[in-house]
Amino acid sequence: MAPDLITLGALAARVSGRVVGDPTVLVSDVTHDSRAAGPGVLFVAVRGFTVDGHRYVANAIEAGSRAVCLEEAPAPGIDAIVVEDTRAALGPLAAAVHGDPSSKLALVGVTGTNGKTTVTHLLESIVTEAGLTPAVVGTVGARVAGVPIPVERTTPEAPEFQRLIAQMVTSGVHVGAVEVSSHALSLGRVAGTRFRVAGFTNLSQDHLDFHEDMEAYFAAKALLFTPGYSDAAVIWVDDPAGRRLADGSAIPVTTVGLTRGCDVNASGIRMNLSGSSLVIGGPGGSAECLLPLPGDFNVANALVAAGCAAVIGIPWDSIAAGITHVPRVPGRFEVVETGADFTVVVDYAHTPDGIAKVIAATRPLVGQGRVITVVGAGGDRDRAKRPFMGAAASLADIAVLTSDNPRSEDPFTVMTQVAAGAIGPAHVVTEVDRRLAIRAAVGMAAPGDVVLVLGKGHEQGQQFATGTIPFDDRTVAREEVASL
Repeated sequence: MAPDLITLGALAARVSGRVVGDPTVLVSDVTHDSRAAGPGVLFVAVRGFTVDGHRYVANAIEAGSRAVCLEEAPAPGIDAIVVEDTRAALGPLAAAVHGDPSSKLALVGVTGTNGKTTVTHLLESIVTEAGLTPAVVGTVGARVAGVPIPVERTTPEAPEFQRLIAQMVTSGVHVGAVEVSSHALSLGRVAGTRFRVAGFTNLSQDHLDFHEDMEAYFAAKALLFTPGYSDAAVIWVDDPAGRRLADGSAIPVTTVGLTRGCDVNASGIRMNLSGSSLVIGGPGGSAECLLPLPGDFNVANALVAAGCAAVIGIPWDSIAAGITHVPRVPGRFEVVETGADFTVVVDYAHTPDGIAKVIAATRPLVGQGRVITVVGAGGDRDRAKRPFMGAAASLADIAVLTSDNPRSEDPFTVMTQVAAGAIGPAHVVTEVDRRLAIRAAVGMAAPGDVVLVLGKGHEQGQQFATGTIPFDDRTVAREEVASL
């Protein structure tokens, strides 16, 4: 369904802008990329980190756009909205063009350092079991009413995000579960969006190449839990940042955790490498379920998903059924079938806290076996966390340190920075070639051991300065076990 046309004057009113030229110009879409400009498309000139969109106004006009949005007076003859901050205006403009689609369904935004993808996939399963139509958007892509849609970022840029929500509405989606990154909140990608529920998982060091410090990182996440964005909050309060968030919230909060007094909690938890059995309870009832995702951190993810579902009115029997029947989440504590007498698990854990939690969750599940981990850090990202990643990896019995996505950096230098923090108790091995590192790890594995290949999860390529090569940890692990 094509979006309704809206005038330039009406759009200007939405963002407290000033119209220069003809306010009756009709707009059907919004973009900040001049290559996507064209008839009916409002080009918003955003000042980026390396490129200023104001330099491409002429390109947008040449491509057929009748109007633009700027932070400065336009050249003569150009119809424009002039605002103080075009990036801040981009989301509300895109939402207005598409008829404020987030107001027409129940949108659940999930944020936190780790667990966002799993929570949104659990919500998708719960919504399906409730007989409703779901959508999910995040790190591993998007699905709208079951139809896969590729996305470039965890949270797409505002124009793409609003188009996605509009597509959800057109497709009859009742509940959309979306990952909301700290970058998206800081850069206004979800501005103009209304969330029925905001969910919080946890907070630990990450993205300090973008945020000034942990306080700025927390403040970015906290934006989602304000009246300007969300109607209600579901917060994991066993995390100190979650408790702080809940205590300071200006919107209604449902607390989630394993500590006494939480609104949503769990009892009777039993775990193994196949998953967990537990009873989840909350406002209005409780239900027993079998969670086929191993690890205590996935119990936490399931409780956050259950809390979000309960707040939007899904009954507890559907919540339990959705948790029990959730499909495998790609690259999230994914057990790789290798036929070996040891277990290989691939997980996206790429922060010190995430690595430590995966190892700690695995430890009680292996009995007399050992935990062997393969860990590397990404290049061109938060350098400060690298030694802490090494320290977390060395909580295993054997830590094989390697490369992740080196990007423009020297892989050996990045690995060395990780290794600087690996002070034990693990036996530490370094191998900069990721395939050889996985080969070494599975080669050392004995019956009953668990090999954790961490950092890349669902990713299917490895990024170097010279380009990206095909690389899927799951495929490589199978190949290396088969070659033993």
